[in-house]
Amino acid sequence: MLTLLVKLFKALNSESSTRQISLAIALGLIVGLSPLLTLHNLVILFFVLVIRVNLGAFILSMGVFKGVSYLLSPVILMAGESLLKSPALYELFDALYQISLFKLAHWHNTYTLGALTVGSVLAIPVYFLSRYLIEKYREHIKSYIDEFRIVKILKASKFYRLYTAMSGRGGMS
Repeated sequence: MLTLLVKLFKALNSESSTRQISLAIALGLIVGLSPLLTLHNLVILFFVLVIRVNLGAFILSMGVFKGVSYLLSPVILMAGESLLKSPALYELFDALYQISLFKLAHWHNTYTLGALTVGSVLAIPVYFLSRYLIEKYREHIKSYIDEFRIVKILKASKFYRLYTAMSGRGGMS
């Protein structure tokens, strides 16, 4: 977990694209809200591994949003139930359930369908919000935080040595 945190700080402080980090956070939201072993999570994981996103930010956000999913579970269940009970979508889900691939997707489960729906809807604002926050962090907060006494103490710690070793700024001692 410490190395994931170091990788996230490395990504935030590096010159890597804010789009890559924000996309990783948004995709981590979708995977984190839904049950782990679902077809759409495998598709998203394949997508994450194929394109260039920050893997540390993806894994960390997936873990954070897995905890948030317990808080959002009533909303997720309500969204999934309303979609499955919708008369307009009943025939669509009935037809999809006859296809073996969609049986594997578990979209007949209220929580899985609700988590995919809520996660997909929330992923767009989370992407733009995280991108904005990362840009503001890089512009204003990073240089301001470096002047704190606690930061200077932390720079003398093992955490900072691990951080510098991973970022290529120095060696581990």
